[in-house]
Amino acid sequence: MKVYNVEFDVKNLPKYDPDFMPLGLFNKAFLKTAKEPIAVAIERNAGLISVHDTFIHGTEEMFEADCYYIERLVKFLLWGKGGFKIIIFGNKKVYDYINSVYSKKGARSFDFVTMGNIYERPFEVVWKPYSEKCETVENFSALGGHTDGCRIGFDAGGSDRKVSAVIDGEVVYSEEVVWHPKLNADPEYHYGEILTAFKTAASKMPRVDAIGVSSAGIFVDNKARLVSLFIKVPRDVFEDKVKHIYDRVCKEMGDIPYFVANDGDVTALAGAIELGDSAVLGISMGTSEAGGYVNPDGYVTGWLNELAFTPVDANPAAMEDEWSGDIGCGVKYLSQDGIIKLAEKAGIDLSAGNTPAEKLVIVQNLAEKDDETALGVYDSIGCYLGHILPFYADFYEYRNVLLLGRVTSGKGGERVIAECKRVLADEYPDFKVNMVLPDENNRRVGQSVAAAGLPKIK
Repeated sequence: MKVYNVEFDVKNLPKYDPDFMPLGLFNKAFLKTAKEPIAVAIERNAGLISVHDTFIHGTEEMFEADCYYIERLVKFLLWGKGGFKIIIFGNKKVYDYINSVYSKKGARSFDFVTMGNIYERPFEVVWKPYSEKCETVENFSALGGHTDGCRIGFDAGGSDRKVSAVIDGEVVYSEEVVWHPKLNADPEYHYGEILTAFKTAASKMPRVDAIGVSSAGIFVDNKARLVSLFIKVPRDVFEDKVKHIYDRVCKEMGDIPYFVANDGDVTALAGAIELGDSAVLGISMGTSEAGGYVNPDGYVTGWLNELAFTPVDANPAAMEDEWSGDIGCGVKYLSQDGIIKLAEKAGIDLSAGNTPAEKLVIVQNLAEKDDETALGVYDSIGCYLGHILPFYADFYEYRNVLLLGRVTSGKGGERVIAECKRVLADEYPDFKVNMVLPDENNRRVGQSVAAAGLPKIK
């Protein structure tokens, strides 16, 4: 394969996406001949800064490749760790390119506007000479793991909402209900569905002492900042009705401590609890791709871990994400969207499905019947995963990966794991990871149970 004057070999390609160009292998080939030092820093709230040291070529011949490499790196750092300021230490020409791309009218205007909204700060791109490179500043903390009292745990997925009632660490009730948050512009629909779930769980316990929420999207201080579940809600309505939606619902339940966390972090917490270990990368392959991370010291980092928006494919013709307008990002590979994309390429008739969730069910049902085409779709997802996990290791230090979400259910999920392991052994023999796929029940409601332990009872 060759792209942006960089040649690299790929031994394993997805059956139904042979044009896939693993970004990790592109980066590895790019860095073999890159010698000019450069650093990218991303600043977020409370003065926290993530710094990534790397190299570029700094030549006219490789300028396009240099710009592409740094732009994709910035994109990963923004959505992996989060921030409102990009600082480029080094090459001024590459900085000029990044500054033009990450601007209100640039190709990454979505990122420019969205990160400003998330952190409620003007977004900016700054240049400094490499000699002034700053140090990383992080502040990690413990989260969850509380088991005392009567607790409600809620998991807000894109296709299903799950709730659990937990008493002193024992699950006394769990349910999974289909809902359609992405199709509704009225936030009162979401409010009513969440409140119904809470009241159902509460009816199974003598009282409610705490409420924990696992939700797709980005939350800062329990406030919704960017949540795909509310994609149809107009921005002005979002600020008025959605930003504090969990505060509103929890107050309806009484003066009860509550905590809202990204579903990916709850996935990782669930994995750490189940494994009795740390250094866990959680990946939930459902309506979208959610990521979460517990570091080797057992702490949650405060990073965004929004892997749905991070790039994984270097193919210039990769599929576009309708929301962000970017191409080659995780949401189209390790998610329900990935299954649908591959199934359509494989010639599976999905016309009987009116929603993405229904289309996924069609493929799942075929896989359960050992349909080779459907199983080939899951093999392709497994091939994606086999290339993506080593790439994620460039940004996360982990020895365990926990996989959750509807895509991992049933025979299809088993094929994803088997193909992923085959690709890792064949193409990345030095990469070692403990891959955990919980039992079927934990895959579906495990996040709601783990969410119940998020808040500390006063």
